[in-house]
Amino acid sequence: MFRRGLDLKHEVAGVLASSYHSDLIDLVKGNDFKYTSGRLTLHLAREFGFCYGVDRAVDYAYQARVRFPDRLVYLTGEIIHNAHVNNELRAQGIRFLSDDGESVEQLTPAHVVILPAFGVTVELLLALQNRGCTLVDTTCGSVLNVWKNVKRYAEEGFTAIIHGKYRHEETKATASQALNTGHGHYLVVLNRQEAFVVCDYIRSGGSVADFRARFQHAASPGFDPDRHLHRVGCANQTTMLSSESLEIGEMIRAAMRDRYGEAELSGRFRAFDTICSATQDRQDAVTALLETHAVDLMLVIGGLNSSNTYNLARICAERVPTYHIADPAGLISADQIRHKPVGSSGETTAVGWLPPGRLTIGLTSGASTPDNLMGAAIRRLDELANDVVSQ
Repeated sequence: MFRRGLDLKHEVAGVLASSYHSDLIDLVKGNDFKYTSGRLTLHLAREFGFCYGVDRAVDYAYQARVRFPDRLVYLTGEIIHNAHVNNELRAQGIRFLSDDGESVEQLTPAHVVILPAFGVTVELLLALQNRGCTLVDTTCGSVLNVWKNVKRYAEEGFTAIIHGKYRHEETKATASQALNTGHGHYLVVLNRQEAFVVCDYIRSGGSVADFRARFQHAASPGFDPDRHLHRVGCANQTTMLSSESLEIGEMIRAAMRDRYGEAELSGRFRAFDTICSATQDRQDAVTALLETHAVDLMLVIGGLNSSNTYNLARICAERVPTYHIADPAGLISADQIRHKPVGSSGETTAVGWLPPGRLTIGLTSGASTPDNLMGAAIRRLDELANDVVSQ
C-alpha cells in the first residue's frame, strides 16, 4: 500500500498545473484578492478552493496513473465531490468502481485501486486487501484524526455520536471504525433538530420503536437508545458547518449533565475537536469577507453534492442573496443562473439575478474546487456584467 505518494510529484506537476491552475487567480490574489473591471468589483475570499488534503489526493491519483502505465487503475468512487476533477481523472484512464459495470469482485492482484480523500469503510478495505490489489491511500489526515477518536470511544465503551450525513462516504467510513472494535456503536445526527431528539431521549427516555424508526439508517446495527446513550462521545464529518458541530456537542453535553449530574459527566461524555482546519479556514474567510465588504450577492462554486461547499453557501445565504453553482457553466446569462438554492435537493434556474448599475460580488469555493474553475467564473462574470467578451 502506498500512503505517502509514489515519488513522482515532479513528473505530474506539469499536467496538474495545466488542468487546475489559473494565472488570473494568481493576479487577483496579488491584488489584495480584488478584481475590478467596468461596473464589476469582485472580492475573493482569502481562503478558498483546493485544501491540502484534496490537493494531495489528486496529486497521488495522477502519480498512480504514471507509476502503473500498463495496469488498470481504479478509484473506489469519486476522489472528491467535484465533477470536473473526477472527469479529468477519467480522461487520464482511471476507472471508477462506482460506475455501472464495475465491481470489487472483478479485481485481481494485477489491479491498482486508489482510496479517495474521504477514506473507505473497514469492510471495503479488507475486501480490496483480500483480492491482493495494489492500494494507493489518499485518505485525508483530518479524516484519520476523526477515526482515531471514534475508535478510542468504542474501545472505552462510548457510543460515537457523529454530526454528519449518514449517506456521505466519509461518515460511512467513520462509522465503520466504531464497529471495527467488535462492540462499538454509533449514531449519526444531521442537524440541531435531530440532536434535539437525541438530547430529549437522553433526558427523559421515550419510545424505543419511535427512536429506531427516526434513525433507522443512521445508527449501528442493534442500536438500543436505552443502553447505548449512557456513555457518548462526539465527532463530526469534517466538512460540516463547524459552528453547528460545536453547538450539537454542547447540546449533548448539557443533556448528559442534566440526566446524570455534573459529578458523573467526565465518565459519561467525551468530545474532541475533529473539525477540519481547512473547512474552518474557508468558513472563517467567507464570514470575514461578508463582514468587511458590502456585496450585492455571493457566488459559491463547488460540487452540488459537496458538503463543505453547501455549508459555505449556508453561511452566505444568511446575509446576502447567494448562488451555489457547480461550475461556470451555471452562469447562463446576465438574466439567468443555474444554481442549487440552500436547503433544496437540486438545481433550479433563477432569473434577474444580476443587479443593474455598480455591482459588487463576493466569490468563494469549496475545498474540492480547482483554481481554473474560479478563474473561468471571474472571466464569465466580467462578460456578463460588462456585456463584452473578456480577453
